[in-house]
Amino acid sequence: MERLPETIEKILRGAPYETDSIGMSGAEIRLYPEAVLKISRDDEAARREADILTWLHGKLPAPEVLACQREGGRQYLLMTRLRGKMLCDSRVITDAESAARLLAQALEMVSAVDISHCPCRADLDTELAIARAHVERGEVDVENTDPATFGPGGFRNPQHLLMWLEENRPPEDARFTHGDMCLPNILTENGRITGFLDLGGAGIGDPYRDYAIARRSLHHNTDGHHGHTSPGFDADTLFRYLGLSPDREKMRYFALLDELF
Repeated sequence: MERLPETIEKILRGAPYETDSIGMSGAEIRLYPEAVLKISRDDEAARREADILTWLHGKLPAPEVLACQREGGRQYLLMTRLRGKMLCDSRVITDAESAARLLAQALEMVSAVDISHCPCRADLDTELAIARAHVERGEVDVENTDPATFGPGGFRNPQHLLMWLEENRPPEDARFTHGDMCLPNILTENGRITGFLDLGGAGIGDPYRDYAIARRSLHHNTDGHHGHTSPGFDADTLFRYLGLSPDREKMRYFALLDELF
């Protein structure tokens, strides 16, 4: 078993844990009775997550940082464990209409966070620079993108998509954004939102960044893509609850940008 940093071990005291296999961050997630330990590569993204969670304390129901230790090229981020079921949980998503309402509520909560003194940016200058780094390092998983993104009728490759994104930037608004507003990252209990997870990409950005990912996740969790099917349900129901007539081109732009992450 991997030896944990002394600071972390003193808090956990050998408590039992289970491993969380949901998610695609590449980090190791250990679920303890009252805490969550995220072990990841010590890089800018990991440090950003620790910073944003510290800043968010008291502003949004997000994990509280209990300890953060960096050694041996890894970051050990120990956080409080939030209660609730993921919006993609079979006991929640079977009522797709209710899931859409809760997702809209979650989006409104995130967007309402005061961005004064926010330590992280997620505007297009920032996101496109990160996307370019992913492309140049060959880190884009083309096999895990929408089938229509690359190939016949789509973009030739990630470089082609990046060029298009850089040349077709839409006007931006400035709000607090989550960055990965998919259903597994939102917790609910008793008909209300109880928590937000995986906030490493959060920061000041355009709300359409969250709208695009949220709408796609709702669609994939109700069309059979992830197993559950809600016949007759339209993921655009989300925008009815938001009271929004979405800009479809802007939605497409941010959905395509996310393909490079």
